Amino acid sequence: INAAGGVLGQKIKIEIGDDVSDPKQGISVANKFVADGVKYVVGHFNSGVSIPASEVYAENGVLEISPASTNPQYTERGLWNTFRTCGRDDQQGKVAGDYIAANFKDAKIAIIHDKTPYGQGLVDVARKDLNADGITEVMYEGINVGDKDFSALIAKMKAAGVTLIYFGGLHTEAGLIMRQSADQGLKATLFSGDGMVSNELASIAGDSVIGTLNTFSPDPRKNPAAKDIVEKFRAAGFEPEAYTLYSYAAVQIVAAAIDKTGSADDAQKVGATIKAGGPWKTAIGDIGYDEKGDITRPDYVIYEWKKGADGKPTYAEK
Repeated sequence: INAAGGVLGQKIKIEIGDDVSDPKQGISVANKFVADGVKYVVGHFNSGVSIPASEVYAENGVLEISPASTNPQYTERGLWNTFRTCGRDDQQGKVAGDYIAANFKDAKIAIIHDKTPYGQGLVDVARKDLNADGITEVMYEGINVGDKDFSALIAKMKAAGVTLIYFGGLHTEAGLIMRQSADQGLKATLFSGDGMVSNELASIAGDSVIGTLNTFSPDPRKNPAAKDIVEKFRAAGFEPEAYTLYSYAAVQIVAAAIDKTGSADDAQKVGATIKAGGPWKTAIGDIGYDEKGDITRPDYVIYEWKKGADGKPTYAEK
């Protein structure tokens, strides 16, 4: 964007903040951005951080567009400033629930979550869908973000004869659960959401990641609109997996909306333009918005972790 002249003749300036996936730190980052005069935020990643941070932004005239916060509550509070380039857990969880009902109807299912708005919100949608289909889990338990030892949980799942784990959380804990399950002889398929979409999962889980399932939108790297930017990322030695392109799409939308509004000064006016002026052309395809700030074309598919052509585990659409 800057190479093409920027927005309204001005270059985009980037300020980076690290919320370390912690709501309190997220509020601190939000307050710093406000103090520094930031008007547009691409982030935060975690729903549990985006929800409180967005309130700080709303009070101070800052627009937030998250590439990854999928909890419905993020856009359900009537705020003017909350947008996302991803779908929602009430859509993603239903896709997972329907898939489990169709393919794992006789499985003994453990539903495990990390007690966050994202993790618990995701599994609760899938659980509701499964229960409506007459499928009842044998376990429903929460873990804590940052836990390292899951031996007691795994022993409990093993005793219950669990054959499928539906997990709500991020790849860090999921990878440890998979590795330790393999070490303890628990043979269960792990199924999760988009919080698993990172090649770092394989670094943690090792070969125990093979056969793991997760939901995510269709691979944005395969979208023809992403061809040029994907090539630029790869030329720089970076693989734009997971939410990389969703973040870039957020920048593209804000830039185009500012241009269409004619000024970057009033983020609330730009927000109104985002809702009314789409669909917006982005690296992940055309995106339109409803009045809440949700995208109008959410789509989730099932991915399976397999060994790639280079012999390393990676995720691919089933």
